[in-house]
Amino acid sequence: MISDIKLVKQLREKTGASMIECQKAVEEANRDLVKAEEILRKKGQKIVDKKAGRETKFGIVGVYLHSNEKVAGLVGISCETDFVARNAEFKELAHDLAMQVVAIHPTYLAPEDVPAEILAKEKEIYTAELKKEKKPEAMMNKILEGKLAKFFEEQCLMKQKFIKDDKLTVEDLVKAKIAKLGENIKVKKFFKFEI
Repeated sequence: MISDIKLVKQLREKTGASMIECQKAVEEANRDLVKAEEILRKKGQKIVDKKAGRETKFGIVGVYLHSNEKVAGLVGISCETDFVARNAEFKELAHDLAMQVVAIHPTYLAPEDVPAEILAKEKEIYTAELKKEKKPEAMMNKILEGKLAKFFEEQCLMKQKFIKDDKLTVEDLVKAKIAKLGENIKVKKFFKFEI
């Protein structure tokens, strides 16, 4: 039988949560590692929700230069304190997001940044396709929602699958860092430069 200490260490390695939070989760889940991880995720979401309105005055610019030295990504991210802005994990997040920009080429930061005319044009194209395919009217809205979600996943940085872990979106990654670092974090801007 695995000791509680080993379970707590395994949970910490997997989630990055503090030892105390991991210990509480292991106890609450009656030593079930899967349930303990779920408990931490729920607590993490509560932390994200609490921090969402807090002002982010500090931050850094993450830079990634591809090995061919012909393409680079820049991402500006902000946080609440200079202490977190200097944190290695925060810096790694900025670098990873800059790498994401180079690898996946997003056009917009989030769905709300997509101009209304672009969104209307996409809906028009998808609707025409669905009518051409003679999809039932009752299903068209559901299919249209799915196609728009796919569009956002391809075009919006925050909705893209994270290149280092495709089980997470960039938005999920940022929320996990908010929960772990205990501060609000916002992705402000990104740029991709290519020669």
